[in-house]
Amino acid sequence: MQTLAVVVPAYNESEGLREFQRRLGLVFDGLDLRCSVLYIDDGSRDDTWQVMESLRAADARVATLKLSRNFGKETALTAGLDHADADAVVVIDADLQDQPELIPEFVARWREGFDVVYGTRSNRAGETAVKKLTSAAFYRVMEKMTDLPLPRDTGDFRLMSRRVVDALRGLRERQRFMKGLFTFVGFRQTAIVYDRDARFAGDSKWNYWKLWNFALEGITSFSTFPLRLATYVGFVAALIAFVFGLTVFVKALFYGDPVRGYPSLMVVVLFLGGAQLMALGMIGEYLGRIYMESKQRPLYFVDRINPPSGPDAG
Repeated sequence: MQTLAVVVPAYNESEGLREFQRRLGLVFDGLDLRCSVLYIDDGSRDDTWQVMESLRAADARVATLKLSRNFGKETALTAGLDHADADAVVVIDADLQDQPELIPEFVARWREGFDVVYGTRSNRAGETAVKKLTSAAFYRVMEKMTDLPLPRDTGDFRLMSRRVVDALRGLRERQRFMKGLFTFVGFRQTAIVYDRDARFAGDSKWNYWKLWNFALEGITSFSTFPLRLATYVGFVAALIAFVFGLTVFVKALFYGDPVRGYPSLMVVVLFLGGAQLMALGMIGEYLGRIYMESKQRPLYFVDRINPPSGPDAG
């Protein structure tokens, strides 16, 4: 019988895990697959791990993995994929914004021959207009700045075949942008459009500062366009400075020019200085990533891992 594993990274999600497992269990009961779920505790500060263990005690299809500290969602997701052993693996968040009830539809498309079936959001309930706008802008910027065909309005919720998961396991870069990596490996991919629900419980762990850094991670992981942009900005700044300098020279040559150039001098200096600092900042972002990759540190450390205890687990 074919097997299905569901990978669920969680950080401080104890309030909603029991309801998530109840709904996921009903989905498992309706599938003709050997199913299991792997919960990853990404260094939670609440009782998320205790709740996970109670779920494992109550359902033989539940496995749990606890990281040694909070490594971030992208790394927790990587740890889950490293330890998931099944013919197909579903990645889903624990906040119930993505409905587990869609998994059978994902499975049906997988059985049609697709290696990746991802969920594309047509509506995002419970999110502010600013967050929706910035999210839509991010996907469109990524589309323009990289050669990667990153699907619009698509999160981590997806099903992947075994060979896709095996391919992802070979990508061990430290600065991880999983949405890009999912697309990078290729294979046959298709979308399922759905309306995303509001969070069942708790608050989002992603504030605007974290989202900004996440966007920066995505852009610099799959595009060198910012470096090219720095070149363009430097060229334009140099051109403007040259034209301005030529204007000042011609004016002084034909009409003379009393010494009253302090404001214009400051404008030029500040403009060029700002352009140079921006270019250095972009270079620094890439240099920092090279530095992190050169250390070759492990992506994560596992504190504890408990496999499913029942014979029907995948």
